[in-house]
Amino acid sequence: MAPALPAVPDVPAVVERPVTQSSDYSPALCAQLACVLEVLARKPGNVHRHRDFADASLTDFLLSAAVACPVFDHAPKSGVGKTVLEAVGRSLAVVRTNTHLGTFLLLAPLAAVPREQSFQEGLPLILHQLTLADSEAVFEAIRLARPGGLGRADAQDVSDRPSLPLREIMALAKERDMIARQYANGFAEVFGLGVPALLGYLSEERPLEEAIVGCFLRLLAEHPDTLITRKRGLHEAETASQMAKDILRQGWPDAGAAQEALVRFDAWLRADGHSRNPGTTADLVAACLFVVLREGTMQFPHPAGFFSGRIRLH
Repeated sequence: MAPALPAVPDVPAVVERPVTQSSDYSPALCAQLACVLEVLARKPGNVHRHRDFADASLTDFLLSAAVACPVFDHAPKSGVGKTVLEAVGRSLAVVRTNTHLGTFLLLAPLAAVPREQSFQEGLPLILHQLTLADSEAVFEAIRLARPGGLGRADAQDVSDRPSLPLREIMALAKERDMIARQYANGFAEVFGLGVPALLGYLSEERPLEEAIVGCFLRLLAEHPDTLITRKRGLHEAETASQMAKDILRQGWPDAGAAQEALVRFDAWLRADGHSRNPGTTADLVAACLFVVLREGTMQFPHPAGFFSGRIRLH
């Protein structure tokens, strides 16, 4: 029998999580820091500070975050759909490719929670109050961003005009898209798995990059990446999840064999024109970073050299 994955604290979804928001950081600053930290960390199969894609570079992600994230300060008044649309529009003013659509879709409801409310109190209300206007704005944002592997849905396809409030549309897509699933289930994977994993690594005083990559691996190990599923099929997405699970079971990041397995995993994900890019999982990591920054459970400045971990991806 294979060894179990390292334990993650049993933290239920946001609706039951008694955490108050205590950070002095603005939503815009939390969003930009989350986007920057997520892309800098050497997550296998993704753009990071040592690897670009042919059609998207580290610079693209940094520019996109810089120009788009200020809109999240206005999310409580503007609403989710308008915030996503404005963020995507600003991003495409400085880059030619989709960098952050999934991340913006996740950050907008989180940023829309008023600063005087906790996520526990505010996020269920934000999700419940989503409207048809939010759907129309999000559909327009998706058409502008033109994400890869989108395909066509039998109902409420983005090429058509929506006829339902945004959360109802997301519920229709929850089985095929992890970002849509967060809208439907109250961000259960973010609050119930990703955030505890991230904080668990940080509580061990590990470098921030190791914590981010560890969060990424935990999410991917438990939930096949839906971008890989759309581009390559469920079998390859499940294979990626099993490989992530095996790396963790081998003792990543402390065991040398697990580090070598991570290198092989990265090469496999990048093969065939990076079509196995686990981009949805990366979006979830950015949402987890936003949460811990907004709640004040991760703050700056950190000690010099605190970011870089023992990761052999270059």
